[in-house]
Amino acid sequence: MGGDPDVATSKALALACVEGGADLLELGVPFSDPMADGPTIQHAAERALASGTTPDGVLEVAAAVRARSDVPIALMGYLNPILARGVERFADGCARAGVDAVIIPDLLPEEAGDVAPVLASRGVRTVFLLAPTSDAARVEAAARAATGFLYFVSVTGVTGARKAVAAEIGPTVAEIRSKSPVPVVIGFGVSSPAQARELGALADGVVVGSAIVQRIAEGGTRKARAERVTRFVRSLKRALRR
Repeated sequence: MGGDPDVATSKALALACVEGGADLLELGVPFSDPMADGPTIQHAAERALASGTTPDGVLEVAAAVRARSDVPIALMGYLNPILARGVERFADGCARAGVDAVIIPDLLPEEAGDVAPVLASRGVRTVFLLAPTSDAARVEAAARAATGFLYFVSVTGVTGARKAVAAEIGPTVAEIRSKSPVPVVIGFGVSSPAQARELGALADGVVVGSAIVQRIAEGGTRKARAERVTRFVRSLKRALRR
C-alpha cells in the first residue's frame, strides 16, 4: 500500500520487494472505501490516509522505484479518486512517474471507455479483474479490453490471506487463458510460498498482497520492515522457480 505507514517508508518497502525479486510491483492507492479489500489492506489504507498520503504521494513512491529499477509498476486503486482527480491529470501523473499499468477493481470493461483510452494515450495499460463467478460474456469483454494482463480473483470475496484451492479454479483459469491475448495472473488469498507455487502452475503469474502488507504492519524500524519484506518476497520467488 502506497504511503503505509508513510511515504518515505513506503519507498523503502517498495524497493525491498524489488530486491527480493518481484517481477512486477503493485502499489495500492489508499481510499476510504476499498470495497474489494479485506481487513489487512483496509487497515493499511487507513494508516496511509492518516499519514496524509495522496495519489501524488503514491506516484512519488512509484517514481522512486523507477529511478532505481526497470521493474514494471502497476497502481491498484479505485475509480472514485481517479475521477475526482481528473482522468487526464491522473494519467499524466502515472506517465511521469513511470507507471506501466493501473488495476481498477470497480471499473468494468464495458464501462471503461472514458478511462482506458486516456491511460493508453500516455502508455499506461489497464488491468481488469475476473472472478470465479464471471460469466462467458464478462470474460470475453475483459479479454477484448485488456491491455496489460487479466487479474483472476482466486476466491469469491475480498482480498486477504486464506486458502484458494487450485483444483477448483484450474479449469476456469485454463479457459480464460485460452481466450486471453494477454497474460493471466491469479491473486486474492495467496499467502505462502507453497500456495504461490501451486497456483503459479495454473497461470502466468501470482499476486501476493495481504501477506506482504501484514509483514509491514508488524512494525519495527524501517530497516526491520524492509528486511522482512525482502525475505518473504525472496521465498516466494524461490518457490515459483521450483
